[in-house]
Amino acid sequence: MRRFIFLLSAIVTVATLPPVKAQTAADSTNASSPASGSPADASQGTAVTQPNSIYVRPTQKTKLHNYLFDAFGPYPIVGAAFAAGINQATRTPPEWQQGAEGYGERFGSAFGVALVTTTTRYALAQAFQEDTLYYRCQCKGFFPRVGHSVISTFTSRRGEDGHRVFSFPALVAPYAGTMTAVYAWYPGRYNAADGFRMGNYTLLGYVGQNIALEFVYGGPHSLLSRIHLKHGHRPPNAQSNP
Repeated sequence: MRRFIFLLSAIVTVATLPPVKAQTAADSTNASSPASGSPADASQGTAVTQPNSIYVRPTQKTKLHNYLFDAFGPYPIVGAAFAAGINQATRTPPEWQQGAEGYGERFGSAFGVALVTTTTRYALAQAFQEDTLYYRCQCKGFFPRVGHSVISTFTSRRGEDGHRVFSFPALVAPYAGTMTAVYAWYPGRYNAADGFRMGNYTLLGYVGQNIALEFVYGGPHSLLSRIHLKHGHRPPNAQSNP
């Protein structure tokens, strides 16, 4: 627990450093510039800290598309299946059956936690006027990109210039999901302490999801386009990588 608090404190310290003057929503190889005149709309694209880059706030349509992707796309489904498998192997909670029936209960629970978490994060971000969409890093190297993914878990962009701030919605949402599970469908012996403990794991899961978004490309022939959520986590008008 002390290690977790230390890690969180370090991330908050980095997140509150003076922000860069501008951000962009363009992809790393197709970044828009003032000279290009591209109308690219900010979405889950690439975060760039070049002096001439421009941050453009995402439209409500873009936010809706990305909410649907984060709530019902491949990441929450795979994450719920993985979590259900671990809980099945460890018989958590022990009151639930083994076999297909027990796995179905655990999968539904994990997916429900993810759905409540995502909905809470987007709703609070709307109320706080924050842009919590994930922006891929233009930096090179494995560790700098992983570091960007971790920091992005606890921060968001605010204002017309897209400066980075510590995000209350991003921090609260994981615990909202697990607390809902504890008091809505988990066995009665579970309490707030269990919800907080499971929320820590959900928060770590968000770190893993951001790392996946950083390194896994979702191009025009991906599952994203097949379910008609085109350009999810990408600028709506940005050109796709070949």
